[in-house]
Amino acid sequence: MASALPLGEPAPLDGLLPPSAADGAPDRAFGVYVHVPFCRVRCGYCDFNTYTAGELRGARQVDYADHAIGEIRISRGVLEASGVPARRADTVFFGGGTPTLLPADDLVRMLAAVRDEFGLAPDAEVTTEANPDSVGPDDLRRLADGGFTRVSFGMQSAVPHVLAALDRTHDPDRIPFVVGWARDAGLDVSLDLIYGTPGESLADWRRSVEAVVAHRPDHVSAYALIVEDGTSLARRIRRGELAEPSDDLEADMYELADELLGAAGYEWYEVSNWATDAAHRSRHNLGYWRGDDWWGVGPGAHSHVGGVRWWNAKHPAAYAERVTAGLSPAVGRERLDDPTRETERVLLLTRIRDGIEIPSLHVGGRHAVAGLIADDLVDAKAALAGVLTLTRRGRLLADAVVRRLLEE
Repeated sequence: MASALPLGEPAPLDGLLPPSAADGAPDRAFGVYVHVPFCRVRCGYCDFNTYTAGELRGARQVDYADHAIGEIRISRGVLEASGVPARRADTVFFGGGTPTLLPADDLVRMLAAVRDEFGLAPDAEVTTEANPDSVGPDDLRRLADGGFTRVSFGMQSAVPHVLAALDRTHDPDRIPFVVGWARDAGLDVSLDLIYGTPGESLADWRRSVEAVVAHRPDHVSAYALIVEDGTSLARRIRRGELAEPSDDLEADMYELADELLGAAGYEWYEVSNWATDAAHRSRHNLGYWRGDDWWGVGPGAHSHVGGVRWWNAKHPAAYAERVTAGLSPAVGRERLDDPTRETERVLLLTRIRDGIEIPSLHVGGRHAVAGLIADDLVDAKAALAGVLTLTRRGRLLADAVVRRLLEE
């Protein structure tokens, strides 16, 4: 099962936000995240709030789109009653889980509800995640016809033994087909990779990155494997069945990915993300890193508006019960104080290529910049122009950079 929800104060049954949430809202972009919590099988490394058919206990996958649409309708009323000005959604992202386990028509219906309740910006970015074995050409064409603009495939690796260690079920030979089908439908394509899997060599990783380059997606994500407590993978490592990931090997893998992707014309724009150009960066994820507003739809989904963060009931059955009763599905929330918001601002903006303006840092952070340049963690040329941007070495040590920037 997924990790527990965070601690916080109880959310009101009507979901209303404090007046402070409306402050400055017109200056922030607004996105919608739709969580689809279903998976055919549970991957051994996964700690997300997802459920296989045998774990649903009182909820039905076939009813999910109607419940999510119910929350979308509730969300508009909550924002209006809270005094938050109406904004069209600049981005919509369907994540999971495996959103494409639902019929394409269900995903299109949920997107239509977002359009009806909030409106979509003329150039809205609309993405769904998909497992390579969960879609065919007709599904992708239906999604594109229904307003989706982008699909993010969970490729993870091109090497069968690595996929097996991750409990991934798709055939890596299917990747070129799904990429081609998405292209034929007019969708932009992102491929997601994971590195540092137990038993994965640097040569294995090179094979995966070179395969990605050969497929020529518009966008690539590459994340280091994190062994989460309570997962099957963590238990296997604890029993000695698998080796724990090596930090040094993961660093070598990151550097190799950056070299190969850079040579192929991809530019990094966030520590774990590369795109062919600025137009193909994930605008939805950039909204998270820039501290914009978003409404998270679905069981366990998190939302953020104006320094107020809240989260929904975790299990699909509990979520459905609240939405069906016309209640907000939010069960807890927190109001971020100014020091916490500043810490998160530095933490998130430091990760992206556009960086953070040095004059906006507190005195201790500004004084730390010279030492970070000397340690080859921050780009000197960008710093002279007043922007703190990480070098490749700095990206590997991003958390250490943030700690130094936040020191008093």
